[in-house]
Amino acid sequence: MSYSRRNFIKTTMAAGAMASSPFYINKAFAQSQELRIYAWAGYITDEMLNDFREKTGIRATFTPYGTNDELMNSLRATDGSGFDIIMPTVDRVPGYVDFDLVQPLDESRINWAGALDSAIEGSEVGGVVGGNRYFAPSDWGTEAIAYHTEWSSIDRSNLSYGDIWNPDHGTGVTVRGHSALIGIGLWLEQRGMLPYPLLESFTNEVAMRANFDEILKVAVEHKHMIAQFWSTENEAQGAFRANGAVVGQTWDSTAFNLIQEGQSIAYAAPKEGALAWMEGFVMPKNAQNVDAVYEFINWYYTPEAGAMFVKATGYNSTSVGAEALLPEETKAFFQNSYTQQDLENLWWWPIQEPWYVALRNEYQDRYLSA
Repeated sequence: MSYSRRNFIKTTMAAGAMASSPFYINKAFAQSQELRIYAWAGYITDEMLNDFREKTGIRATFTPYGTNDELMNSLRATDGSGFDIIMPTVDRVPGYVDFDLVQPLDESRINWAGALDSAIEGSEVGGVVGGNRYFAPSDWGTEAIAYHTEWSSIDRSNLSYGDIWNPDHGTGVTVRGHSALIGIGLWLEQRGMLPYPLLESFTNEVAMRANFDEILKVAVEHKHMIAQFWSTENEAQGAFRANGAVVGQTWDSTAFNLIQEGQSIAYAAPKEGALAWMEGFVMPKNAQNVDAVYEFINWYYTPEAGAMFVKATGYNSTSVGAEALLPEETKAFFQNSYTQQDLENLWWWPIQEPWYVALRNEYQDRYLSA
C-alpha cells in the first residue's frame, strides 16, 4: 500500500506487536557513555532520562531549544558538533543535509518494529535524502486554533483561520510570525485572493514573493489585534496566562498544557486544515556517542517511553502501543480536538529548503517590525 497522509492518521490509531527487547548494548560499556540530547523544550523529562538510564545504563543530558531556526543556527555554528542526537521537523532535514551537518542512520541498528509503519513510510519525504535515511520519526502534532471558551467568539462549526481576526477579539490574539502568515495564506487562498496556489510558494521564488506580498498586507492590517507574538511553547502559553490572549494560532500542546492547568481553553482545526508536522531523531555528523544514539532511539520505540513523551508534551508518539498507556485526560484531549474529517484534512508542512526559510524569515521580520 502506498503512503498517504490519511493512511498515516488511520494507522497511528492502531497498535502493533513489539519485539521482546530492543536493547543490545553491553551495560558495563554503557556506564562509560553519555548521550547529549538537543531537543525541543519540554520534550525530555527527568522521568524519561531516569528510565532510559535504568533500561540501558547510559547517562544522558538534555539541552533545550525553542525553534527549528535556533537548532539549525546552533549546528551551523559548530559544524555539526556538540550533540549526539537532535529532533528537527522532517521538512527541515534536507537543509541539514545540504549544509553537511548530519549523517545517515544505520537502519540495521534500529528496532523498527517499535515504530508505526505509517510514520516510517510517511517520513520518507524529507527524512530520506539521496537514498539515505537521516530521520527516525518520533512524534507528530498540529498547529491550529486555541481559544478561550468563555471570552472568544469562536464558532467551531465553520471555523476558519480568518476567524482569529474577528474584531470581537479586540487585542486578544497570539500568533507565531511565520506560521501566522501561512494561516492567513490558507484563508486567502480559499477566498481566491492569492496569485498562485499557496504550495507553489515552497518551490518557486516568484510565486512565494507574489503570494507573501498579498499575505503580508492582510497580516499588517490586523497587527493591532496582537496581544503577543510567540516563538516558543512557553511564550504561547504565557500569552493566555498573563498577556490577555483569548484566541491564537498555536501548537496543540499549548492548549493541552493550559487545559491541564484547569483553564477554559479549547483547540480546533479550521476548515482550511490544521498545519501538521512530524519530528524525529537525527544524528549530527560529529556525534561522539553513536552507540548511545541507537540505544536511545530503540528505548523510545517502546510503549512505555512513547507514553512518557505524550504525557509530557501532548503530542502524538510514533511508538507502537503508546496510546494504550495514556491517561484518560490525554485521550480525551485528542478526541475533543479533532473530528475524523479534521484528521483527513490536515495540511502537512512541505519541505522547507534553505532559500524558502531565508525568504520566509524576511517576510516574518517585515511583519514583526511593521
